[in-house]
Amino acid sequence: MHEALTDGVHPGATGETLPGLVFAFRFTSDGAEELPVEKPIDETPDGWLWLHFNLADARACRLIKGGLWLPAVARDLLVSPDEHQQINVSGACLYGVFADLVCDLDGLTEEIGFLHFALSDKLLVTGRRRSLSAVNATRKIVHGGASFSSPAALLQALIEQVVDSIDRYADDAAAKLDRIEEKIVADDVYEGRRVLGRIRRATVRLHRQLVIFRALLHRFELDLAGKLTLDLAPARLGQRIEWLDAEIVSLRDRAHLLQEEVTMKTAEQTNRNLHVLAVVTTLFMPASLIAGIFGMNVGGLPFVQDSNGFWWAMAIVAVASAIVLWLLKRSGILKH
Repeated sequence: MHEALTDGVHPGATGETLPGLVFAFRFTSDGAEELPVEKPIDETPDGWLWLHFNLADARACRLIKGGLWLPAVARDLLVSPDEHQQINVSGACLYGVFADLVCDLDGLTEEIGFLHFALSDKLLVTGRRRSLSAVNATRKIVHGGASFSSPAALLQALIEQVVDSIDRYADDAAAKLDRIEEKIVADDVYEGRRVLGRIRRATVRLHRQLVIFRALLHRFELDLAGKLTLDLAPARLGQRIEWLDAEIVSLRDRAHLLQEEVTMKTAEQTNRNLHVLAVVTTLFMPASLIAGIFGMNVGGLPFVQDSNGFWWAMAIVAVASAIVLWLLKRSGILKH
């Protein structure tokens, strides 16, 4: 049995500011208006609200847990540390979690974060513990004049921004792989090894999340869409995610192949270095042996009393090394 949506209070009911609120928008027929977070968020009869919270703030979690106009199960998932992607329905409320790329001051990163959301016909609440690319991008397009007729339309825009951010990462990763491949062909394998490891790890994780997300949208289209009157287009979003997942898999496989090629090139260089070291060691082996013999503190050593003993010893070393060099050349070892 579904919970009533009136479980909890409206965000503006207490007349107080909302702790942990990162930003808030009011959408009406006239467009979108960003609301100051340091003031109470008033209820509006002819529009709806988007509230975005920082879930790393314990005060925001307490507020969401006990004071938002959403079903209790939706509020629990909003503040939960759960990082499993999911889409659920309770009454007239859609809530869940989906993955996105983390962004920092330098822009998009390879790390994956998770956006928690819950929406009704008059309210969209989102929360994150790390700054996410899709949220920042959607906020920018709203500032640029974009408006949305419903929370579901805004949620769809958020999901599309997730796809766009992963698509941008894929383009950047493909360009990096092109540069690394050119260096590998030129036998420069040292710089690309670490970058290849990061790209492969990121693409493996992204592929896993995209597969889950595509399955969730398919499940929503088949089982959950009929329970809500929400204007979502899961089929189109699922198709975009499927195309993007194919590109991510291609990048993952390409990074794997380049890693194997780097390993082979590194092994070849190591073998060449070991070959040179073995040749040098073999050439100096007679000199080491003769130096060890003449360094023994025993009687009867030749040339001990001879004033030219040092030169005789050096001559023996030179002849022995020349013989070893001739043997190496004759065996073909120096030709490799």
